[in-house]
Amino acid sequence: MRPRWTRRASGPSWPTPTWPTARVSDAIAAYLRAGDTSKHVEVVAKAHESGDYAELTKYLLMVRKRVKDPKVDTEIVHSYARAGDLPALEAFVAAPHLADLRAVGDRCAEEGLHDAARLVFATIPDYGRLASTLVKLHRYQAAVDAARKANSPRTWKEVCYACVEEGEFKLAQLCGLNIIVAADDLAEVAEFYTQRGHADELIALLESGIGLERAHMGIFTELGALYARHRPERLMEHLKLFAPRCNVPALIRVCEELELWRELTFLYVAYDEYDNALGVMVGHAAAAWEHVQFKDVAVKVKAAETLYKGISFYLEEHPELLNDLLKVVESRVDHSRVVDIMRRAGQLPLVKEYLVSVQKNDLQAVNEAVNELLVGEGDAAGLRDSITSYENYDALALAGRLERHEDTEFRRLAALIYKRNLKWHKAVALAKTDKLYEDAMETAAQSGERGIAEDLLRFFVEEGAHDRFAECLDRCRDLVKPDVALEVAWRNGLTDAVMPYLISVLRDYTTKVDTLVHERKDAQEASKLDEEAKKQQEQAANAYLHLNSYLALPAPTSNGAPSPPAFGDAAGFDRF
Repeated sequence: MRPRWTRRASGPSWPTPTWPTARVSDAIAAYLRAGDTSKHVEVVAKAHESGDYAELTKYLLMVRKRVKDPKVDTEIVHSYARAGDLPALEAFVAAPHLADLRAVGDRCAEEGLHDAARLVFATIPDYGRLASTLVKLHRYQAAVDAARKANSPRTWKEVCYACVEEGEFKLAQLCGLNIIVAADDLAEVAEFYTQRGHADELIALLESGIGLERAHMGIFTELGALYARHRPERLMEHLKLFAPRCNVPALIRVCEELELWRELTFLYVAYDEYDNALGVMVGHAAAAWEHVQFKDVAVKVKAAETLYKGISFYLEEHPELLNDLLKVVESRVDHSRVVDIMRRAGQLPLVKEYLVSVQKNDLQAVNEAVNELLVGEGDAAGLRDSITSYENYDALALAGRLERHEDTEFRRLAALIYKRNLKWHKAVALAKTDKLYEDAMETAAQSGERGIAEDLLRFFVEEGAHDRFAECLDRCRDLVKPDVALEVAWRNGLTDAVMPYLISVLRDYTTKVDTLVHERKDAQEASKLDEEAKKQQEQAANAYLHLNSYLALPAPTSNGAPSPPAFGDAAGFDRF
């Protein structure tokens, strides 16, 4: 039986071994001595099986001298790598050759020959594969340098993740900055860091990332979300600086989830969701409420109900600031409804300042609330100003309340209200009850009613107020008939008191008669002048008609010729 490595050859040949299992290295050496290159493919295959790469390298170098084949050069490089002869490998690839270095590099990487692969990929150069190889060699700084030259997202991720796994966070950050500028890759990097519990390092990465020229909304948003979850004390500052560059709805969801009410309010304001912002401040006042911000938001809310909830909130939680809030939202609220809210809460005095400021609108609810407060405070002067300046209120109801008031000044105001509403009898009666005779006489004079004035005269007589009787006659002289005044005075022995009135009346009557006489005389003279003027006009008109009769043309005959002038007409014949 022929041994496995025996062969026949006509020229220089590989000696046929006599042992049944010849060593591959000996066989390769035989081929080398014989200079036989014809079986180099088989030799390579057998050497791979046995691992005799040192002998194979020598053989292939001999073959290379005789055969120009890329496969031979490729196998030489691979053999150097398998033999671990890195200096020889480096020298070979530095010289001219036909080797497929990429294929060799891939084989070395697959076989775990990372040092050899590093040399090969560096020679090509293939910086992406070089970076991967350097990662496997734990040469992370060099891997980062290679990744920078490769500038491939895939390479950056590979090196970054490897650095994170090894705790090389500074190098990982250098890589990460080149990844997160792509919005699609940011989420992947953030998830990788987060799953491994490296939130602080991820925050540091994104804090560096927001300063990049290519920084995008995703970076600012993701950093905000990280602050919310891990560094809530830093979130507000971040929002104040970068809210316009964040995805606000996304951060709103995060803050709602984590119950960061102050930051949530800020985000709602930044997103022009003022109603929601006010709702958060009302619902979570301990964390979110701030007076100045509340006022700024209140003037911008769209839903009126939200605004009234805010007013009720202030009424319950911050009553001392309620007037300040109402002053700001004065143009946005229904003042009548505010009055109703305060009245039901029994807190009308709390908002007096606001009510006085909006009374200029002359609303009934506001006027009545102000009047009610002034009555309660005993401020008669203020109430007088109110009822004389603003008329839209239930006057008779207020007057009815005031006429029962224990203070005379308020009862005077009741009489004033009756007078302003033409309730003359009640006004005079109230003044008489309180012995406010000046007011009674003034009211009677303003009423223009003779009966009221005459009744007041009789009242003064009954009360024995003779001086008031004379004064009343003077003030109401246009209303009191002389015969009535004289009768009352005569019956009660007040002739002296009535004399000034009678003198004044007689003077008035005399003046009126004289005036009438003069007016009649003037009218008669004017009438006489008018009659004379009319006569003159008639004479002038008659003269004009008489003159026209001399100038009239003769009437035409039946055949169209003019008729002869009549005797005495102005056609050449004198009448005489």
